[in-house]
Amino acid sequence: MAVAQTSAQPGDVRANAAAAAALVSAAGAAGAKLLLFPELSLTGYDLDLFDTPAARATDDDPGVWVTEDDPRLDVVRRAARDHGVTTVLGAACRRADGTPWIASLALRPDGTVHTYGKRHLHGRERDLFRPGDQDGLLDVDGWQVALAICYDAGVPAHAERAARSGAEVYAGSVLYTLEEARRLDLHFGARAMDHRMYAIAANHAGTGPGWVSCGGSGAWHPDGTRLTQATALPGLFTATLSRADLHTLRAKDTRAGYPRPSSQDTAVRA
Repeated sequence: MAVAQTSAQPGDVRANAAAAAALVSAAGAAGAKLLLFPELSLTGYDLDLFDTPAARATDDDPGVWVTEDDPRLDVVRRAARDHGVTTVLGAACRRADGTPWIASLALRPDGTVHTYGKRHLHGRERDLFRPGDQDGLLDVDGWQVALAICYDAGVPAHAERAARSGAEVYAGSVLYTLEEARRLDLHFGARAMDHRMYAIAANHAGTGPGWVSCGGSGAWHPDGTRLTQATALPGLFTATLSRADLHTLRAKDTRAGYPRPSSQDTAVRA
């Protein structure tokens, strides 16, 4: 699996989609079946983009808002299909009923899309967006993947819910700032270790309005240790997951009498 640590062109959905498509090609060449992008990767994390008159979406000009069938994302859909890579983009998404979500859009090689809305909003996000209300796992090359967006990972019950649904991979699209580097490692290391699942996180690179990213995208083993860790620079980072390691740790916990979610081995497929 792969994570993309990217720096967005502010508010330019079309340009950021084109850049994402190029990384899909690179991820496919590296053998990855899943490519995860940061939170709001199609616009950059700048809440002012969504709180101005220019941000009001119309039928003729969707602006910074994205829909599930948005033609600006066709370049990524084609790349996902051509390279067999499920690609998770970060977007400000308008649902069919008009509900605004901070969303992860998982574009699958078969052309379908799975949309996950951030459940745990904070600060100004609460004024501009609504919490997501849908779960469900992605089946990626036989792995059951639960999506998360930034502060979702800071709420332990979120990962527990995913584990009870059968998650084997906890995939977070995030923005963690320079001051939050330790927080990033603790959140995803703990979620992986507590529930004996892999965790991956895609953080932004560079800077934005009022923030400097700590970088550090990567993957965590189900024992909580780091598998890969990016610097603060943009890049594509891959990790190989071991089903044998996952099963060994879960079996060890069972023998030791540690409680596990009763439905952990039963996946809810999106």
